Amino acid sequence: MAYLVPSEFVTKMVDAGESKIYMATRDVLIRSYMAGAILALAAVFAVTVSVQTGYPIIGAILFPVGFCMLYLLGFDLLTGVFVLTPLALIDKRPGVTLGGVFKNWGIVFVGNFLGALTVAFLIAIVFTFGFSTEPDKVGKVIAGIGVARTLGYAKYGVAGMLTLFVRGVLCNWMVSTGVVGAMISTSVGGKVIAMWMPIMLFFGMTFEHSVVNMFLFPSALLMGGDFSIMDYMIWNEIPTVLGNLVGGLSFTGLTLYTTHLKTAPRRSFD
Repeated sequence: MAYLVPSEFVTKMVDAGESKIYMATRDVLIRSYMAGAILALAAVFAVTVSVQTGYPIIGAILFPVGFCMLYLLGFDLLTGVFVLTPLALIDKRPGVTLGGVFKNWGIVFVGNFLGALTVAFLIAIVFTFGFSTEPDKVGKVIAGIGVARTLGYAKYGVAGMLTLFVRGVLCNWMVSTGVVGAMISTSVGGKVIAMWMPIMLFFGMTFEHSVVNMFLFPSALLMGGDFSIMDYMIWNEIPTVLGNLVGGLSFTGLTLYTTHLKTAPRRSFD
């Protein structure tokens, strides 16, 4: 479980951000598609376990299995590139531009969404016997989540939007810490342990994750959730994406980069 010191893994973060910006569009799309799909399956698994046991904490404990799988396979989530690619720009890596960062974010968003949407359709088929019956118990719970986490925020107006944004901030503070966790060890076991802890925390606290929501809300709509696509976009996805960006970059990316790579001058006692 070899551990890398902070200056080493923060350098790896910047290197990773640079490599993602230069990656071919095809590869970015494939990797982000698979990340969205795997995370969606993990979300189904966690909700299913929570319903079966009656204890949501068990679903939270087990959900990180999907996150660990996708990062060990080298796939990318929007919440991760929100943190890594800007560091390459801030570090002034040659050829890295703001346009390149935005392009990477856009492609990853599309890939994550398509992957999550694919799983949403497949799971809806499973839970409704090919749309021939009402959804099963888990499907109804997912439909209820869709309503609660769109219209449930909307009824509070500006206060609801602020709450949604802050839950997105807190989410990617933890999720991006999990992304960093994949870099602080050179062994699989060490990586998994470091990723597992913050991801379990975010899911257990039901913070808002933009990629998980790319699955939850389309699947909720497919299984009878009583809200609209615009409700989903305005009262969840857009503010969640913004919150994820702010939370990951400010609380994880910039803090680690500033204090471990661009440290302030040492104090002198002369």
